Amino acid sequence: MDAAGLNRGTLRVGLTGGIGSGKSTVAKLLATHGAVVVDTDLIARQLTLPDGAAIRAIAKAFGADLIAADGALDRARMREIVFTDPLKKRQLEAILHPLIGTETDAQAGAAGAATVVFDVPLLVESGGRWRAKVDKVLVVDCREATQIERVVARSGWTVEAAQAVITQQASRAQRRACADAVIFNDGITPEQLAAQVRALWQHWTRAPH
Repeated sequence: MDAAGLNRGTLRVGLTGGIGSGKSTVAKLLATHGAVVVDTDLIARQLTLPDGAAIRAIAKAFGADLIAADGALDRARMREIVFTDPLKKRQLEAILHPLIGTETDAQAGAAGAATVVFDVPLLVESGGRWRAKVDKVLVVDCREATQIERVVARSGWTVEAAQAVITQQASRAQRRACADAVIFNDGITPEQLAAQVRALWQHWTRAPH
C-alpha cells in the first residue's frame, strides 16, 4: 500500500470543476463504470452534521451560535463568515482538512484494486498537495454564465451570491492548466456528456498509468 492507503498500480483520478460545472454528474457517471468515488465535499458535510467529528472544535473556535438548533453547523452563516474573513477561513480549514484527509484515505484504502476518483472541488486551490496524490486530473469546465445559471436554478441563490463563490474559486484557465483531460460540459446533451465520460474512462483504464 502507498501513503494514501491504496494498492500500487491503482489508477487515482482527481476530479474537479467550478461550482455549477456538472462535476457531481461526471462523478456519478464514472461510478457507473466501476470507479469508487471519494467525495471530499460530502465528507466535509458529514463532519459538520449533528454529533459530527468537527462540531465540537468548530463550536469552540467560532462560538456555539454557529451551531444550529439541530446540532449541525449553520452552513449558510459559516459561508458568509469565511467568504469575508480569510483568517476565519483558515481557522475552519485547520479543523476540517485533517479530518477530511483521514476519512479520504480510509475510503480510498477500502477500494481495493478499483479505480479511485477523488471528487475535490478545490483541488487546484490546494496547490500541489492533491496533484501529488493522483495520477490524472480531470476538469469539468463550462462558461461562467452557465455556472451562474445552474447555481441560481439549483440552489435558489442570487446571481451575486453565485458570482461571489466563483470569484473565490480558481479561474477556468487555472483549472484547465492543471488538467490531464477537460470535459466541456456546456451546450451538450446528457447523452453526449455520458459518451465523453465513457470514452475517457476507456482510454485511461486501458492505458498504463
